[in-house]
Amino acid sequence: MRKLSSKTLPWPADWAALFGAARPLIIEIGFGYGTFLLNLAHTNPDANVIGLEVANKCLTSVEDAIERHNIPNARVIHSTAETALYHLFETGTISQVHVNFPDPWFKKRHGHRRLMRRETLNAVVNRLEPGGLFYLATDILAYAEMSADLLADTPGLDNMLDTSWASSLPGRFVTKYEAKARRVGRACYYFAYRRNDQHAPPIPIVKELDMPHVVFTSPLTLDQVHSSFERREYAEDDTRIAITHSYRGKHSVLFEVYVKEPTIDQHLAVLLVERETPGEYTLQLGTLGHPRPTPGIHLAVKLLGDWLTSLHPEARILKSKLQD
Repeated sequence: MRKLSSKTLPWPADWAALFGAARPLIIEIGFGYGTFLLNLAHTNPDANVIGLEVANKCLTSVEDAIERHNIPNARVIHSTAETALYHLFETGTISQVHVNFPDPWFKKRHGHRRLMRRETLNAVVNRLEPGGLFYLATDILAYAEMSADLLADTPGLDNMLDTSWASSLPGRFVTKYEAKARRVGRACYYFAYRRNDQHAPPIPIVKELDMPHVVFTSPLTLDQVHSSFERREYAEDDTRIAITHSYRGKHSVLFEVYVKEPTIDQHLAVLLVERETPGEYTLQLGTLGHPRPTPGIHLAVKLLGDWLTSLHPEARILKSKLQD
């Protein structure tokens, strides 16, 4: 079974081609060890069931189970919820979204990792089809209270329960974590919402840009460029860029770069390579880390190009392919 990742799948993904049939899409975000996900696939044979997870141990375990039991309508993807929702799924294409016992991430510095926040919920609403379902379960009262307020303030979703949450949902498959929580006396809180006909927040799918590159001329050698490097950090709007190290190769200098954008984090290499004409260089993406050309990646290449040409007064850009 081919390993799937939001870094390598097409943006948007062709789910019909991946599964071999165009069927309703059911998503579980953060499937853990996969018992709930596999049950979704078993009880929904006419749907394509997709699990999103970032823990490699969980991904490997469930991939093995899918292959071992020959489950044709289930696949798992290494991805955060934000990256998948914004890059892999188009508007109105998901029939169900399930979130079971997410990490609360209550510390202020971890708030951007919290699943139940306005930006991510808006993306869920946009990607749900009319009548699509959203389910959430948690065993943390503070998280339930926060989620209840957030969901009540979401016009595109209607509560299917008589109260903000329920203490049980008839017919629900019980996960191992859930069963353990109940054994030790922890209460669980369940939410069930349906997508109504109100307009979804306008969230277009984020597609790839062209590959960025800069061609320039400079009297400096690669050794001089490498010896001039110092760690550099940039912030622009919601994008954070850190250019942390440079490494000297035989005919190149490799720059290690981290780019954090609202929908995706990337760790990649940008290469400065010599061209056939002496004194000419190309700055381009390397292949390490499967970089996807997003606005943040274009910005990182631009910033590196600006720095490289600032090192010598005779340096000048010959051509570039960068987003404005």
